[in-house]
Amino acid sequence: MQEVFITGSGSFLPGAPVGNREMESRIGLLGGHSGKLKSATLRQNGIRQRHYAIDAEGNYRFTNAGMAARAVAAACDQARLEPAALDFLAASTTQGDMLVPGHASAVHAELGAGALELASFQSVCGSSMMAIKSSFQALRTGEQRVAAACGSEFSSRWFQPEFYRSIDFAQASVEEAFQYEFLRWTLSDGAGALLLETAPEPSRPCLRIDWIEQRSFADRFPICMSAGAVAGRDGAPVPWAHLGSPAAALDQGAFPLRQDFVLLEQMFPVWVGYYLELLEKHGLEPAQVGYFLPHYSARSLGQRMQSLLEKAGAMIPAERWHNHQDRVGNVGAASIFLLIDSLLREKPLHSGEKILCFVPESGRCLAAFMCLTVV
Repeated sequence: MQEVFITGSGSFLPGAPVGNREMESRIGLLGGHSGKLKSATLRQNGIRQRHYAIDAEGNYRFTNAGMAARAVAAACDQARLEPAALDFLAASTTQGDMLVPGHASAVHAELGAGALELASFQSVCGSSMMAIKSSFQALRTGEQRVAAACGSEFSSRWFQPEFYRSIDFAQASVEEAFQYEFLRWTLSDGAGALLLETAPEPSRPCLRIDWIEQRSFADRFPICMSAGAVAGRDGAPVPWAHLGSPAAALDQGAFPLRQDFVLLEQMFPVWVGYYLELLEKHGLEPAQVGYFLPHYSARSLGQRMQSLLEKAGAMIPAERWHNHQDRVGNVGAASIFLLIDSLLREKPLHSGEKILCFVPESGRCLAAFMCLTVV
């Protein structure tokens, strides 16, 4: 098996940073609860600024695929390679620009590279690790030599008030409204990418991929975060396409993204248990980790994770946690790419240091971990 190295990284964050006071100009308000729930959400998530691909006049300045292609091009630039050198491209997102064709095809077309192998991954945050792992495996087996993996999101277009027109927020309780509002004031837009090769670049720090592990626990949990369905009479989800027409689905409230916070809380022990299992499997001690890159949707949830790790006796020292969500927002499938890119650009890395990446996904409960070594 070939060794695989991250030799380049790139980010694309659309437009100037948008501060907390400016958010309404991009995504608007939904009802009487919106102002208070915005404040409560921002206290929890700790985000001070983010980026939107919609400007203050309501113009859509980019596409999801276009942002992803820009991030891939940036990663190629850092690795000093032309996009035409790519053999493999894996793209991840929560929702592409179109229903058909796949997101990776759209990214490839925007990138303008030559013919190559593609892989599209649509999930939520965890799709990022699916894309990285498929690229890793394509190189590790010797089938390909150069691969790019990317993650991108255009969440703000789904947060426009018209998508919520069927929901009577005047009659909704604070708890009911918060299921929708939390995600509106937390998620934002952008893209990140990694360039993978079978040999490191001697002139700068590169990251060897030691292992990637991912596990779904969807057999244990009902849906926690969702869009695109309504609850049927038996409580089971009815997909939007089964409701007669897109207009009927919109009128029945199928499209707004929502989060079940009771279920989310129940997932944390499962994720921690999986983390402990992987430490034992790979013989990795928390003290050996030089940098821990956890993706989480809010600062309060990161604090919850720290508390559980401390109780389990498996806490990676807090000063080794690297997360810049307060500066770029929660960018879903792009987040782990952005974290790795910022680490490579901002932190002094030393040969032999271990980096552990963690991406949980609450959609229906999965978790992914990736271990890297600086070379």
